[in-house]
Amino acid sequence: MPLPKSPMGCPMDALFRLLAGPWTLYILWILRSGGPTRFGALKRQIPGISAKMLTERLRMLEAAEVIHRDYEPTVPPQVTYSLTGRGADLLEVLDQLSVIARRWYEQDHQEPALARPPHPARL
Repeated sequence: MPLPKSPMGCPMDALFRLLAGPWTLYILWILRSGGPTRFGALKRQIPGISAKMLTERLRMLEAAEVIHRDYEPTVPPQVTYSLTGRGADLLEVLDQLSVIARRWYEQDHQEPALARPPHPARL
């Protein structure tokens, strides 16, 4: 099952349904930024996510072939997640979202209006 089914039969709808799930983009961003990551490390990097929700999101992304789950049968078992080729297809989009997020953050956290020169119409 590469992508969730779209009731409209639209590829964009199917992709949006996959990416719009809770925490999904956050998980992809962590895997994009940090490379292969173990389950516990993912959970620590996402404050507020439950183990159940993280497992659900990871299974969904794995079923859509966006991430790869590498299981090593050690004691305790080691499970590492990484992006697949499909996941790598999203890197440019994630990077563009990062640029927008940083720009908006800077705009929203600029110093108060007193630090900026007055608008010419207000002189």
